[in-house]
Amino acid sequence: MPKSARRLAALIQKETVQLLRARRTIAIVIILPLLELFLFAYGVHLSVEHLPTVVADQSQDEQSRAFLTALVDSHYFDIKRYVVDEAAVMQAIDEGQAKAGIVIQPDLDAQVGRDEGQVLVILDGSDSLSVSSGYSAAVAVAQDRSLSLVAEQAQRMGQNLETTPIVTSTRVLYNPDQSDLIFIMPALIGLVMQVLLTAMTSGSMVREWELGTIEQLLVTPARPLERVVAKLVPNFVLMLLVMTITTLVGVFWFGVPFQGDPWLYACLAVLFLISGLGQGLVVSAVARTERQAQQLSTMFMMFSMLLSGFIYPRSSMPLVVRLIGNLIPLTYFVQIARGIITKGIGLSFLWTDVAALAIYVVVSMTLAAVTTKNRLE
Repeated sequence: MPKSARRLAALIQKETVQLLRARRTIAIVIILPLLELFLFAYGVHLSVEHLPTVVADQSQDEQSRAFLTALVDSHYFDIKRYVVDEAAVMQAIDEGQAKAGIVIQPDLDAQVGRDEGQVLVILDGSDSLSVSSGYSAAVAVAQDRSLSLVAEQAQRMGQNLETTPIVTSTRVLYNPDQSDLIFIMPALIGLVMQVLLTAMTSGSMVREWELGTIEQLLVTPARPLERVVAKLVPNFVLMLLVMTITTLVGVFWFGVPFQGDPWLYACLAVLFLISGLGQGLVVSAVARTERQAQQLSTMFMMFSMLLSGFIYPRSSMPLVVRLIGNLIPLTYFVQIARGIITKGIGLSFLWTDVAALAIYVVVSMTLAAVTTKNRLE
């Protein structure tokens, strides 16, 4: 075995022993992604149902009761109490007792006969998810109720209204039940892995400088690149294990369907983990203390959550914001993970994201190696 290989093996063994001694750190690294997955699975929902609703029904006739019944049957509105007017509805929303309010003007039955029926739906704009869900549900219920009334009116006039000019049918691909977990889980795994990799890699490198133990490595015949690689390998193996466990829990425990090729996903996950190591090395090259490394890692986490497409679609972001998001490896892995896990597509559709990750790995590793070598020498 060449001397360089023996030196590298010895350094990897030393770093592995040090990592295994930090049992609390290993436990946290393994438990944290699982905890995140369980929290998102059971506690986070992007579509809100059963909105607490107050009603000011000033009509009290057949049409108003039918409309309110349709709202309740949609499962998006739960009527908590009735009030007298719009001011009382506004007060209930201001006090946080309701997220939605329904105001029905007097004599709705007569208004419907004149094609002038109006119902006011008030939503709590401080909760964007409630607004989105409530608005869509209210519009759908109103349209369905309007079609029913038109059909009834045509029948009374002796006309046969069996069809409408346009019939819309909707088919949801890949996620027909519109499960939030199927949307979140692939990207969540990448987010947690990137945060852990950046924090552990940057922290371990900076800690050597802060504690002064880097001098012990400097007196060894190992080259700067060998020292860097030796620190990265144990963290990489641990993160690969954690990512495997998290993915298996998401697929087998929560029932998220894995539509694509597991081996392709595994290979591209390795590429993503290496990019996370590169990001951690860049942070360690910039930071001078462990506190600075933690602050930079937190900044990367914030950018990753907001700009990578983890939850918010990148297509609606301004160009400058999208360009900043292109500097984050998670941006590309989100597309890869959702493409393989959720859609079942292959490399022919993902090659641009894979190429971007590969370029990121080369650039970040080169930059980190040059900077680290200068600091060591």
